[in-house]
Amino acid sequence: MPKQISVFAENKPGKIKKITIVLEKRNINIRAITISDSGDYGIIKLLVDKPLECCEALMEEGFAATLKDIVAVKIDDTPGSLRRASSVLADNDVNVDDAYGFILQGTKEAVFVFQVENVQRTENILKDQGYDVLTDNELYLI
Repeated sequence: MPKQISVFAENKPGKIKKITIVLEKRNINIRAITISDSGDYGIIKLLVDKPLECCEALMEEGFAATLKDIVAVKIDDTPGSLRRASSVLADNDVNVDDAYGFILQGTKEAVFVFQVENVQRTENILKDQGYDVLTDNELYLI
């Protein structure tokens, strides 16, 4: 099951630099990153090729880091694709707690990554509707 790392960090210059130094030393590649501001602190969410190693490395260096199961689904890179996928979720009472997406270079596809309460149920719903739900290895190798 794919995982992302959430890092609770003080909202100060250099926070990304410090995190990326740790990851570079461990040869961990960032696939996607989001940063949410909450005043004095924020949350940095990382999608990386080695999430378990990443989380352990960050905690060893004093960062407040956690692993979270996520769902990653391929959608067409066309208008309305995200609406169709989100409609499947809404029609099945799946609440999306957090999300981000990115396009796959050189294709007409995008990846929608999101957090939900029940990952397995959500994956089954999407698969039943014909969506390509990515495994951890498929996602980390993008």
